[in-house]
Amino acid sequence: MDVIQWQRQHRDHQASMFREGFLDDQFTQLQKLQDETSPDFVIEVFTMFFEDSENLINNMKRALEQTPVDFRQVDAHVHQYKGSSASVGAARVKNVCATFRNFCDAQNLEGCVRCLQQLQHEYSLLKSNLQHLFGLQQQILAAGGSTIE
Repeated sequence: MDVIQWQRQHRDHQASMFREGFLDDQFTQLQKLQDETSPDFVIEVFTMFFEDSENLINNMKRALEQTPVDFRQVDAHVHQYKGSSASVGAARVKNVCATFRNFCDAQNLEGCVRCLQQLQHEYSLLKSNLQHLFGLQQQILAAGGSTIE
């Protein structure tokens, strides 16, 4: 495959991630901060987001396994995750967090557990899709092309 095909694949995959609601305009704003001097800026931001996500999801899981459940503690983790997902443009993750917070407010354990499962699923889909997108980006850059439009 050549650079032009990879660029087309990159553009198409990114467009589908917006269409399917994985990403929102905040992701576009992050991309605008990336330039030739920092071509891996977005990848670096998401590497930190992925690490934080794993920690926060594990913290939520542990907090929900406590007896009795401290819903304020669970909500604090969810609130933090909602903020970090919003800041990187991870729209579907952010939306699940909003619903999750409602279940925390209602102290609904079953709803919280369902939201945690949905959050893990959405996070996994987002990470997989972004890893594919970033893989294409790396191929383009390695071949001397650019993903900056």
